[in-house]
Amino acid sequence: MENHGRGPAPRPPGDPLPYEGVWRFTASAVDASVPQARHAVRDLLHRQQVPLTDDQVHGLLLIVSELVTNAVRHAALLSPMLAVEVAVGAEWVRVSVEDNHPYRPTALEADHGQTGGRGLLLVREVAKEWGGVCDVEHTASGGKVIWAALPLRPAHVP
Repeated sequence: MENHGRGPAPRPPGDPLPYEGVWRFTASAVDASVPQARHAVRDLLHRQQVPLTDDQVHGLLLIVSELVTNAVRHAALLSPMLAVEVAVGAEWVRVSVEDNHPYRPTALEADHGQTGGRGLLLVREVAKEWGGVCDVEHTASGGKVIWAALPLRPAHVP
């Protein structure tokens, strides 16, 4: 495949891009972990130079905030610790929050009379807005992981 000056030369198969990788950290299921997780993910995306627009970063950080908040509010009794994972591939970025509570939430329809209960719906909508997906899966340990994946913007072409 020839390059013709349109961006970087093709990389060898299996050769990861500089920003690709998986990062995981744990936190206590307490309110203070929400901004800590958001800041840790923001700093990681910046440090790894993940090719996201500012709006995509904002969307991902909103997703992280909602997922960690849900784990703190709904799973802390059975899961005093939670795990946040950021996985970046060549064409996507995925954030997930795992806890050991067996309850599997579903996206609730918006009820404008309620002040809460719309976090997963919001996560799904933000992911959808950027062409991504969101899902909930059971873990082998009986808990759950809730994740959202967004496509990365195309590399800048001069």
